[in-house]
Amino acid sequence: MKAKVYVTLKNGVLDPQGKAVEHALHSLGFSEAGEVRLGKFIEVQLSGTDRAAAAERVRQMCEQLLANTIIENYRYEIE
Repeated sequence: MKAKVYVTLKNGVLDPQGKAVEHALHSLGFSEAGEVRLGKFIEVQLSGTDRAAAAERVRQMCEQLLANTIIENYRYEIE
């Protein structure tokens, strides 16, 4: 199985990288781009066949390491 984890900043948390990308897009003529926010995408290969157990382990990974839950949200998919 494979887990796909998406980590994004919570609303209200400043995103200086997103602002820099937004500014660069405007400089390149993409004036329609606005409120750019950056995040992380992580793929984890998992052993085992129990989807419920895999989902719980991925949740634990996110809570303990992959996301800073004070300022970030996360979601994941198990394939």
